[in-house]
Amino acid sequence: MHETKDTETSGAQAGSSASQGTAPEYVPSPSERVRDQVARYEATGGAEGGELAGLPVIILTTVGARSGQTRKTPIMRVEQDGVYAAIASYAGRPVNPQWYSNLVAHPDATVQDGPQRHRVRARELSGDEKQRWWAIADALNPNYANYRSTAGGRDIPILALEPAE
Repeated sequence: MHETKDTETSGAQAGSSASQGTAPEYVPSPSERVRDQVARYEATGGAEGGELAGLPVIILTTVGARSGQTRKTPIMRVEQDGVYAAIASYAGRPVNPQWYSNLVAHPDATVQDGPQRHRVRARELSGDEKQRWWAIADALNPNYANYRSTAGGRDIPILALEPAE
């Protein structure tokens, strides 16, 4: 994967208005748990705040689909061969998490995995490719099978977060 400069420090993000000279404003999550976890993770390079329910997370930075503001969310770490999978399970809720809409609207994003930040581009998966990622995700997090059964018939999206050139 390609390592990028610390884009969060400047507020710049690939695909954002930063390329036109203005950086989108970072708006922390309304959830205190998410705000605190993102702050700890970023402040310590992932040494703290790097787990959720005992499973490893990465920080996904997106541009808001409607607001255009920078958003940061801890998501489960599912990675293979330098590609990450963003699994929109939302713990089995019947709706997609907001970050999914953000990635669909603005597929250029940043992933912080420990101390390293990587520019990525999201691509939604389907068919055999999606099934391969489900097998990888299920091996890492036994909760995913339960999430699929409690999602109210929702087909949980998986997006490949591939290195951005």
